[in-house]
Parts: sequence; structure tokens; C-alpha cells
Amino acid sequence: MKAVVSLVLLLAVGGMLRPELAGGQVLIRLAEPGRTVYSELHEGLREGTPVADSVLAIMRARAPAPLWRRVRAALSGKGEWNDGLLALTRLAQLPSRAFADSAARLRSRIVAGRVTAPPVRDPADLVAPLDAVALERRRAVVGDPKLLRELLAKVPSRQYGLGEAWVMGQLAGASDSLQARFLATDDTELKVRYLTLLSFSSDTDAVPLLARVYAAPDSFGVPPRYGSRASDALLWIGTRGSVQALLAARDRARSRGSYADPSLQRGGYDFLANDSSAVISRTGKWLTTWMQEL
Repeated sequence: MKAVVSLVLLLAVGGMLRPELAGGQVLIRLAEPGRTVYSELHEGLREGTPVADSVLAIMRARAPAPLWRRVRAALSGKGEWNDGLLALTRLAQLPSRAFADSAARLRSRIVAGRVTAPPVRDPADLVAPLDAVALERRRAVVGDPKLLRELLAKVPSRQYGLGEAWVMGQLAGASDSLQARFLATDDTELKVRYLTLLSFSSDTDAVPLLARVYAAPDSFGVPPRYGSRASDALLWIGTRGSVQALLAARDRARSRGSYADPSLQRGGYDFLANDSSAVISRTGKWLTTWMQEL
């Protein structure tokens, strides 16, 4: 992740990664009634644990200054790295002109190679959430419609990263626009991009489309290996309806052999088994358990 092109974390189709693999901006949800737990940083995150208490303390913070101190502590090695990423995620939700300026300066220094991090940590991981901080500040200034137009214009040219994807997931009207573009294009790469961007949105109106895509990706022109983008999206939505839709779509996919190609296997397990096991890592419970609790 040393090159500038890596720093902007382009979502190139050939190696498009989920945020938890690429590092950077964070999708996380905890203690939200009516929705599953979800975390890309903490495997099997569960309420009532010390880790969960720490997550809640950060995500419920109301003042930007203590969050910025957590970022600095993470960079200096005096704080937890994941806490720094979470702090920037929360900071993006508290648009502040002063800290947006601080975020822009820190980003510039990271891109210039003038920021160090603890061993085995890469300061480039902070670029995406720093972008999100700046974009949320711009959102507060120009409004959702204008920012959405700007971000959508970047998709065909690939000039966007995880920070832009995360912010787009928060914008009013983004889900409808992405669904429409996904259905309208015949370009496979763009379809995968729009589907991936939908996995940052919590819009429940997208559930029917996402379930159909997961059950039969080939019928939408989506290569089966990217069908997990639809399950990611349904899991991030995290309502009882989306969980139920994902379970039903998984059954339909198995019955029609949507993911039967042996090349989709990993670690001796088929695609659907691996996709199902990912639920435990992200939510701490099986989908059937969530169905009973939601």
C-alpha cells in the first residue's frame, strides 16, 4: 500500500476487496435495536464484553477532540489501532470544520510519506476514514444531492475509495440511484461496482433486489464470485426482513446451483458454506439465531 494509487484505495474489479480486508473506513453497528450486530474489525463482536464496551464508548462520543486524541494515540503506539480507525469513523459522523482541516493535513502528510505508525501497522489505513471526515464536512456544506452527484460521477472512472463508498452509503437517495444504475448498465465491471457500493447502505428498500441478485447472480450479469457483495449488503442492513431474505436466497441459490462451480470453493468448503460462516465473524451469531432474536 505504498503507491499513491493504493492510498486512494480504488475499488478495481479484478481485486475488489471488502473494507475489512483492505483496511480503512469501518462499517460497524452495535446495540442498535432491530438490527444485527456488525463489525469489520472485531471477530464475533458481542454485547457486554470489554471490547464491545470500548466500541460503544467511541461510537457514542459527542465531542471530536477526544476522538482525535485516540487517532494520535493509535499512530504513536500508545493506543489501540482499531480504536483509532473507529474514532475516525465516529469523527466523520460529527462534522467539524476544525477537525476536517486537521484530517486533511494528516492525510497530506501520510500520502507524502511523512507519518510513521507502530510496527506492522500502515498509516495508509487511515487515508480512507480521513477522506470520510472531509467528505462528511462537505456534505454538511453542500447537502446530500450535490455530494451524491459528485460521488456517482467518480464511479465509472474508478476515482473513489472506501471513504467515498462509506459516505455514499449515508446519503439520501444513494441507494435508489445505485440500484437504478446497477439494473441499467450492461457493463459487468460497473455492475459489480454498484453492487459493492450498495453494501455500504442500510436502506431496507434494497432488500428484494439484493436477495434476487444473491440467489441468481448470473441472471443479473454478475459473476458468481461477486455474489457475496449482495449477502454483505443484506447483512449490513441487518433487519429481520433482510436476514430472512438472505436465508431464503441462500436456499434458492443452493437449489439452482448458482455457486456450484468448484473454482468458488475455499478451504475445502463451498461458496455458500464460506459465505455463511462469515456471518459468525461479522455478527457473532448464526443467521437463524438472529432470526429468533430480531
